[in-house]
Amino acid sequence: MTFERSEALIAAQERVRNHPMYASIRTIAHVRTLMEHHVFAVWDFMSLLKSLQQKITCTSVPWIPSPQSEHARLINEIVLAEESDEDGQGGYASHFALYIEAMRECGADISKINTFIAQLQRGIAPHAALEPAPHTVRQFVLHTLHIASHGSSHEAAAAFFFGREDMLPEVFSRLAQQLHAHGVRTPRLTYYYERHIALDGDSHGPLAERLLTHLCTTKQHHEEATAAAIASLEHRARLWDGVLEQLKHME
Repeated sequence: MTFERSEALIAAQERVRNHPMYASIRTIAHVRTLMEHHVFAVWDFMSLLKSLQQKITCTSVPWIPSPQSEHARLINEIVLAEESDEDGQGGYASHFALYIEAMRECGADISKINTFIAQLQRGIAPHAALEPAPHTVRQFVLHTLHIASHGSSHEAAAAFFFGREDMLPEVFSRLAQQLHAHGVRTPRLTYYYERHIALDGDSHGPLAERLLTHLCTTKQHHEEATAAAIASLEHRARLWDGVLEQLKHME
């Protein structure tokens, strides 16, 4: 099953797909800059995914059976891999943990994301914990958290599919090609990219689209989901704008 895409949605997808930031990643210093921005999107991905798990399955006690077992299966399959995937070294790790490993390998600064998470653990609100982050990062994460906390199931599913699962395989493929073309060797980051390209393209993307189409049972649902998808893609494009601006300052 496929989701009918409006012209505005297709245009938003094309802006992300054709963003000039990808071609600007040519050195390990460029990779570090990208990762220091993007790691916050890797983190908030799990918040969006967990919100879908809460909306579609039962994660509370006492447990109550889900009325849609197929929907629960779809989301739980994605959670399994994203939260505890094969780490390529004989163990298991979340994709966030894999990304942090890749940042260490590349020499990227992990202090901001570590401080952010530590503040959340102390009970500090996300908008306050995000203060040191770049403006485009703050706006991206706060938008994701708003959808996760206040969006309907179909809006969250649209943000998840169009803003993440449908887009990331192509994005990561382009970035991997850039690194290869410029002789930048980053084994852990390459592994992270390859896992997402394989999982999202072959499994998670189709599963997420099936879930979205199942949830959009009315014309209003479809319109609201489309609006949520466009907003998520626009925030992604602005996140890449912020990365590109910093890359230009490095030249």
